[in-house]
Amino acid sequence: MSKTDSVQKPNTVEWNKVNWRKIQKSVFKLQKQIYKASQSGNTKHLRRLQKTMTRSWNAKLIATRQVTQDNQGKKTAGIDGVKSLTPKERFTLAVNLNLKQRPLPARRIYIPKPGKDEKRPLSIPAMRDRALQALVKLALEPEWEARFEANSYGFRSGRSAHDAIEAIFNGIRYKSKYVLDADIAKCFDRIDHKYLIKKLGTFPTLTRLIKSWLKAGWIFQGLREESTEGTPQGGVISPLLANVALHGMENRLMQFAQSLKGNKIANQKSLVFVRYADDFVILHPDLEVITQAKLIIANWLKEAGLELSDNKTNISHTLNPINDRRAGFDFLGFNIKQYPVGKYNSGFNTNGKRLGFKTIIKPSTAKIISHYRKIAEIIQQYNAAPQQALIKKLNPVINGWANYYSTVVSKEIYARLDDLIWHRIYRWCKFRHSKKPSSWIRKKYYKTLENRNGVFSDGIFILVNHTEIPIVRHIKVTGIASPFNGDNTYWASRLGKHPELPIRVTNLLKKQKGICNHCGLTFKDGEQIEVDHIIPKTKGGTDFYKNLQLLHRHCHDVKTVNDGSGCTHEKGHTVEERSEAKASRSVLKTSGSRERIA
Repeated sequence: MSKTDSVQKPNTVEWNKVNWRKIQKSVFKLQKQIYKASQSGNTKHLRRLQKTMTRSWNAKLIATRQVTQDNQGKKTAGIDGVKSLTPKERFTLAVNLNLKQRPLPARRIYIPKPGKDEKRPLSIPAMRDRALQALVKLALEPEWEARFEANSYGFRSGRSAHDAIEAIFNGIRYKSKYVLDADIAKCFDRIDHKYLIKKLGTFPTLTRLIKSWLKAGWIFQGLREESTEGTPQGGVISPLLANVALHGMENRLMQFAQSLKGNKIANQKSLVFVRYADDFVILHPDLEVITQAKLIIANWLKEAGLELSDNKTNISHTLNPINDRRAGFDFLGFNIKQYPVGKYNSGFNTNGKRLGFKTIIKPSTAKIISHYRKIAEIIQQYNAAPQQALIKKLNPVINGWANYYSTVVSKEIYARLDDLIWHRIYRWCKFRHSKKPSSWIRKKYYKTLENRNGVFSDGIFILVNHTEIPIVRHIKVTGIASPFNGDNTYWASRLGKHPELPIRVTNLLKKQKGICNHCGLTFKDGEQIEVDHIIPKTKGGTDFYKNLQLLHRHCHDVKTVNDGSGCTHEKGHTVEERSEAKASRSVLKTSGSRERIA
């Protein structure tokens, strides 16, 4: 047992009474050391630290907690049928974690792709293999976070799709450019195993274990299939392995940019590369450079056993239509386009000259349509349901979508959606009471709240509007910054400004200064955070902010056991909560740019 492992072994302490604060701090301290060793290039010290991590009792406990308590798929079983472990079973799982274990085949399932007929294959590992993958990820992730390129954003701690969009905006805000919008065909399923293992270059024991995961195969409808290529989607460590395989694309393009005529630094700045998982864009003012870059990336991908998808790879221009393609492009659900404007509406470049265009980013048409269709389907499905049930079903959908697009020019789109939804819901009311007059329907289903008429509410719960979500510009993550650099203040402040967080969570994060009220540790990106009622609602607690707090999911579990309550997290919006949230939002609206326009 390492010096950092000061926690008692099982049978001497209960799971919920483990000093998780001490454990988590010791594991994160070791991760920071791995990160620094990787940064400095001290491979010998790096491997020694990683071996310490994989043997650490503290790390085994954290890995077990991640897959049995924190993970969203904790209730989905692999071929072992194991799920929802008891505290005693979690201890047993942690004790038996060993790098020399032979993995079981994964359980293969297929889930539909949004808006498509084809299905996405998922491979669900056994619970033991999930925990072991989480343990290995604790050791490998800090090493690669120190090495990953600045413009890689997908499946990385502290980075999001909004950072990728902001990077694109910064790359074109002062100059229109051609864009290669590309997608790698079946990236996860086709990565060459030998290429990936060689690139990982880790110590032998870990190499053999990762090889065995890649070759473990899967079982579908009682038949076992071997895996000769790809990283199985659904594995805990698969996103990290995919990022490792794709690491180096930006560096290769920068080498190409340096070979172009002219100033090398200026050439590198002109060529913009942004990658989110297997989707990426390349931007440059010269079409010939874009064409050459496409060939260079295609050849680079061949080494990894990958190729570009012909159907999803296109060349367009941010300002002008080319051939049969319109100006602008869609990326990660956003539409990025530059619009010609007169001299009085134009922005200026860094030299003070008028641009003649505005760069506007907004939700893509496809995403707007799919969002509205989803809402329409819910309203239709809830034809016979109570008004409160419909509100509680719609609010998370509206809030989640509006929060995601709250960093771009969405105000007019929000207003249009709210208008469409209002008419759709009014038809819902008329369908239920076809013989009643409009005045009766309005009196029954609509209220006057906060000086607004026609608010869909039962007097307790109220339907949220898209336009209630403030438009606040997202600030891109700094350069190659990583959560493993130890700057907790920076990362806690970023978490509180994440656009996908609900207003209530954002306000509570500010109130708690980014710290969990149970364990006292700073919330980190990727951790599951839940809203808890300090006094449970079953014991008379209210939904007011003074009775709410944010806890880690595992901390929430412990608190719930101790106070004897069930899960009291409520997705609806009460009138009282709405009043408090409105007061908090008024502060948010006064800061930052409301729309993303150059």
